[in-house]
Amino acid sequence: MDPFVVAVAVAIFIFLIWFFNSVFVIKEWERGVVLRLGRMLPQAKPAGLQLVVWPIDKLTKMSLRVETLDVPPQDVITRDNVSAKVNAVCYFRVVDANRALSQVQNYLYATSQLAQTNLRSVVGQFELDEILSDREKVNAKLQLILDQDTEPWGIKVTKVEVKQVDIPDNMQRAIARQAEAERERRAKIIHAAGELEASTKLAEAAEVLEKQPASIQLRYLQTLTEIGTEKNTTIVFPLPIDIISQWVESLGNKK
Repeated sequence: MDPFVVAVAVAIFIFLIWFFNSVFVIKEWERGVVLRLGRMLPQAKPAGLQLVVWPIDKLTKMSLRVETLDVPPQDVITRDNVSAKVNAVCYFRVVDANRALSQVQNYLYATSQLAQTNLRSVVGQFELDEILSDREKVNAKLQLILDQDTEPWGIKVTKVEVKQVDIPDNMQRAIARQAEAERERRAKIIHAAGELEASTKLAEAAEVLEKQPASIQLRYLQTLTEIGTEKNTTIVFPLPIDIISQWVESLGNKK
């Protein structure tokens, strides 16, 4: 075999190996961080077909999509000394691929550990009632602290949500008793307000009846009509009120 042909074949083979190790296709949601002789290039490679000088350059792809981190349940003690288990979910994304690769060894693991630590410390600053009723405040504080801590790594924490709060059984029973007492208090207040409104209306009605005595007789007849309609088996003997009033007056004069 001709040595020239062999040399050309070897050169083509070496070129193909270099070419396949130097050409990269970077997806739209990715960026390529390039290390040239151990030094990081200031700008990451954008999406598309990119060529690097292998083996001088080494390209690492970094995803810029939002990632979901499930924070496992943490044992916490609230500000009012109630023990509970709290878990959460954290949403974050890489905004600077160079810093995410160079400033932290594993940004996923680091963000997870940071989220667990801050979840325990932040939730411990609130009372149990605040955690249960005002979770937006807890979520906002968690998101702010995590975003500040992960900013040097090129990570942006977009949202943190407290998912579930598990409390002991005795505390659940205490909360149920408290809620029942609160409902009874509201029922008594509503009942008292109704009695006050009814007494006010009765006083106004008495004033009207006092000005128009004939309306008392009309009301008396209306009551008889209602009784006759609802209970047909009831026997009613109408007795004029004037006769009763005259009889009461005569008894008073005799005394």
